[in-house]
Amino acid sequence: MDEKPKKVSDAYYYVLAMRIAADLSLTIAVPAVLSALLGKWLDERWGTEPLLLVLLLIVAFCLTAFIIHRKAMKYAKLYNRE
Repeated sequence: MDEKPKKVSDAYYYVLAMRIAADLSLTIAVPAVLSALLGKWLDERWGTEPLLLVLLLIVAFCLTAFIIHRKAMKYAKLYNRE
């Protein structure tokens, strides 16, 4: 017998889109905010303004880019499943 693959409903894609938006928003915001707060505090404490702030923001950016890439690959597989 020739069986047709199951069709994924539109609701699945709407829920997936909301999940992706929330997950990626947090992935971007949390490292940026934490590195900014920590960098500002360390700069004030050690008198290195704005060196540590900039360095921590660069580290947060690189870490965020790596994590976003991994999550995007995971969500691409979920999106293309049938």
